[in-house]
Amino acid sequence: MKLNDQLKFMRKNMKKNRLRVFMTILATTMGCAFLIVLASVGFGIHKSITEQIMSQQILTEVNVAGKDDGNLGEKEIEELEGTNDVKSVVRRNYIDLPVEVKFEDRIGNSSPVITNMEAELNANLALESGDVPKAENEVIVGHHFAQNLLTEEEQKKYQTEIESQNGEVEPPKGYEGNLIGETISITLTKNVEEDGKEETKTYDFKIVGITEEPSRDWMQDQSIYIDDSMKDEIFSFANVNEGEGSSEEVPYSEVLVYASSIEKVAGVTETLKDKGYMVHSITEELDSVNLFFNVFKAGLIFVGTVAVLIASIGIFNTMTMAVTERTQEIGIMKALGAQPSVIRRLFLMESAYIGIFGSLLGVLISYAISWTSNKVLPLILNGMMGEENGGEPMEFTFSYIPLSLVLIAAGISIGVAMISGLRPAVKATNINVLSALRREL
Repeated sequence: MKLNDQLKFMRKNMKKNRLRVFMTILATTMGCAFLIVLASVGFGIHKSITEQIMSQQILTEVNVAGKDDGNLGEKEIEELEGTNDVKSVVRRNYIDLPVEVKFEDRIGNSSPVITNMEAELNANLALESGDVPKAENEVIVGHHFAQNLLTEEEQKKYQTEIESQNGEVEPPKGYEGNLIGETISITLTKNVEEDGKEETKTYDFKIVGITEEPSRDWMQDQSIYIDDSMKDEIFSFANVNEGEGSSEEVPYSEVLVYASSIEKVAGVTETLKDKGYMVHSITEELDSVNLFFNVFKAGLIFVGTVAVLIASIGIFNTMTMAVTERTQEIGIMKALGAQPSVIRRLFLMESAYIGIFGSLLGVLISYAISWTSNKVLPLILNGMMGEENGGEPMEFTFSYIPLSLVLIAAGISIGVAMISGLRPAVKATNINVLSALRREL
């Protein structure tokens, strides 16, 4: 019997019991859809958390906390720069003194960062406008720096609104003009231990660049990036290293190593650990997250497989009934010389058809449920949270169906269907011809 004839014979037999076959396919569809939807929750949460971690940290960034003594000086910087696959080493110093920024009639608070500008630009510092500093008195400011510059009237009004209103108060817009080419004054204030008086020193800087807006809406960049050529002068006034020698020996507040590519991050991290550095990178976070969610997803797939196994009972029952009803047909086929393998294949094709068709419907239904849940659930949660969420729409993937999950679910569903139909198919091949012609088993 040719394959085409076998397919026609299979379709003809299945049409005889459409309702029973439909209900069996429906059970398989529900089992496959339940498996995919259940597991998609694990894939969706995993995807959302991974994206959140990756958005909060640059992928090629490795945070170096120092060696056993915790200090990071020029010697360590040279060692880090000489490490294979390291693109840039950003070293920063934060000024631990009260800082006041003045521009025209506006005053603001900021966090000056003394850094190596060339290393910053080689790493990830991108400019929205302006150019890189070319002189000591030139600086780059953060994207939200201008919003922090307020007049005395704006500050008083804002403070009054905060005290008079219980809800969230929209902050003033600050300076809305172009700061490129403008000069700002930064005043540092320190306490003099001898007489308890305060001493101040003012530096004038010209703004030549503004950084790009941070990737996340809730991030605020109000920093002032000062080139480390000013480090000696500023720290000599701040006396942060008093009693320890010159300002050159001041350890860096933060050191960030940037790998040449994402693929090199894990290797750079391990290399620095071998050299005795205490490091932290996104790969370490992702490894622990991936381990947890891989176990979680495997558990969900296992639970979903139970539903498919329950559906297999219906397939077994359907195929067993089909063998019983077609006993005479099987006997005639055997009498005409049909091989047992052909008869077995006919019944296995029917069970495979149920598994394949049920899996296809299950996949389509799963995608529909996944899409609907990702659209509806955030709206419900946003409505429940209200102002607690700051009015920002929730961005979270509750359900995600990758191709691998579809293949796994379809493979399980079709495999279980084939196994369920195997026993009835074998039973059909063992039917005695004479008994079959007498309609007996």
